[in-house]
Amino acid sequence: MDYDQVSDQERLIIRFPYVTGENTPKGLAAKKFKELIEKRSNGKIEVQVFPNSSLYSDYKEIEQLQKGNVQMIAPHTAKFSEILPEAQLLDLPYLFNNHEEVDELAEGPVGAEISRLLEKKGFKLLAVWNNGFKQLTNNQKPIQTPEDLFGLVFRIAHSEVIKEQFELAGAKSIVLPFDELYRALEAGKVQGEENTVSNINNKRLYTHQEYMTKSDHGYLGYFVITTNQFWSSLPKDTKTMLEETIDEVTEWERQTAAKMEEEQYLQLKQQEDLSIYELSPKEKTEWRNTFHSTYQWFTNKIDNKVIEEYVKTK
Repeated sequence: MDYDQVSDQERLIIRFPYVTGENTPKGLAAKKFKELIEKRSNGKIEVQVFPNSSLYSDYKEIEQLQKGNVQMIAPHTAKFSEILPEAQLLDLPYLFNNHEEVDELAEGPVGAEISRLLEKKGFKLLAVWNNGFKQLTNNQKPIQTPEDLFGLVFRIAHSEVIKEQFELAGAKSIVLPFDELYRALEAGKVQGEENTVSNINNKRLYTHQEYMTKSDHGYLGYFVITTNQFWSSLPKDTKTMLEETIDEVTEWERQTAAKMEEEQYLQLKQQEDLSIYELSPKEKTEWRNTFHSTYQWFTNKIDNKVIEEYVKTK
């Protein structure tokens, strides 16, 4: 794209930082969004992407968005747990059986309700992007039952629901930014962590973990988000272009995430120093039963009929 033909006064800059690597569902989707927007706007919109926490550390993204220093972010949904406790719905263990159920929630009444609640907090929800389902890794022992978690120390994202889940099994948890996780594992600050296949593979977390349980116990997704203030400053035709492009990229991102989850799991299985145990469907049911009390714990913490009714169906 030849930006020399567009003056600085005419050009809209969208700064888009994220904490994961470039070769992840989020990283690839951010790149695709950048390419499409810059092409479709004929250089009038420039999207600057900053992977690997290269612009701001993990927990600074939302703050910098609110200050107007960046215009778009796609943080883990758990990052909004303090701003919007209802967002922790997506952290409930075994809430979804597959990616299709995730997409149905995002595009349905619950997704619309979360969007409405975020708007009241000053945010414009543009989309929900998938990463995949979370797996457990640790450097102590194979984990086959929830009881095997007892006494271990895990890094978690900032979510009371996730903390409650580990406490139920007698495990300890430490909240750490994602960009500090590799070093924490390397230094032995934590013994284990929960993450998606693509994050475990791309960040090479397995180099400091001997055991992985293919548990699919939780979902990890992202709120693609901006502020109401930035959004309201845009011309109508720009909003339309951004929304149509985001919708297109979101569909592509979800398909890519599901494909990468399969491909990169095969790559992890080839790691000689990583022992992988796959939970059977029966074992997953037993795990779900162990952690199901978090559902009631969560609904007791919020006051929202739409979300409470959805949880009752699970």
